[in-house]
Amino acid sequence: MLSWSRFIGAILVLCLAMVWTLPATAARIKDIADLKGVRTNQILGYGLVVGLNDTGDSSGTGFTKETLANMLERLNISSNREDINVGNVAAVMVTAELPPFVKTGSPVDVLVSSIGDAESLSGGTLLQTPLSGPDGKVYAVAQGPLSVGGISVSGQAGQVQKNHPTVGRVPDGATVEREVPYSFPQKGPLTYHIQESDFTTISRITSVINEEYGQKTAHAMDSASFRVRIPDAFAENRVKFIADLERLTVQPDSKARVVVNERTGTIVMGQDVRLDKVAVAHGNLKLMVREMPQVSQPQPFSQGETTTVPRTEVQVEEEEARLMVMNKGVNIGDVAAALNAIGATPRDLIAIFQAIKAAGALHAELVLL
Repeated sequence: MLSWSRFIGAILVLCLAMVWTLPATAARIKDIADLKGVRTNQILGYGLVVGLNDTGDSSGTGFTKETLANMLERLNISSNREDINVGNVAAVMVTAELPPFVKTGSPVDVLVSSIGDAESLSGGTLLQTPLSGPDGKVYAVAQGPLSVGGISVSGQAGQVQKNHPTVGRVPDGATVEREVPYSFPQKGPLTYHIQESDFTTISRITSVINEEYGQKTAHAMDSASFRVRIPDAFAENRVKFIADLERLTVQPDSKARVVVNERTGTIVMGQDVRLDKVAVAHGNLKLMVREMPQVSQPQPFSQGETTTVPRTEVQVEEEEARLMVMNKGVNIGDVAAALNAIGATPRDLIAIFQAIKAAGALHAELVLL
């Protein structure tokens, strides 16, 4: 019967083999490069969420009390700050991103996160919250009911929680009140920045553009930027030229990488990963310690006492380590097959790749998450 570790290893090899056999697909220029100046802008604000079912901040959260008292004063409602109960109120930070070219009156999604000790924001409503940029100016105002994707239920002796109940969203919850100043260039060349700096990718992009619109239309400035001259045929319609240019497809290049996540045991390897000739042996040591106390009962009518005699059982098991030799220049499919042959699980692979990298035999960037 196939063991669980070998089953996981077989699935890993199958997935890697599928990735290896898939042909490389081209990407549109709009998906790997951005026009200079066209970007999102982050805004944030501080506000209150009300209507909670006694899952808000505790009475010891002073800034929530102060904020609620100040809001009531602005509404011409006098109150004794010491008597304010914030069990149904939570102080939150509200964040959002303004898309490029967003106009006044456009709706924007907002993310609401508790900053106090509230247990849950489920069922709450965000009160009117101004959202400012780094320059201190208000660019949007948010308000509305929260959509929370988590729950938290607790009792005296236990608690059940799913996802994060102290974070929620308000879809279209903010209205843009001020536009981010940006002047679309009406004259001169256009400058693009690619999302991942690479000389090969930038060279391919400029070649594709020059083949489509003529030589000297585009030229690379460095490994991350290229400049495009507007052809005379598009001098009066720059938007149409940008739309056509960004639909051109390019095969981007990338560095060979092995990305591992030690917390989840996830491993992702690029198709260009290569190894020098290396021998790998991997064996696991299992140590099990169990406490098995024995109870000694006195004889009937002996007036003795019941005693507990400690007893500890220790077992040590060491799996047999098999040596596997991987030849120089093998590809990702060969690497996966070789490691699976020695019974390596995903968590074993993490340790193996770290050791191979330390030995200088892994020709790829090892990224640990």
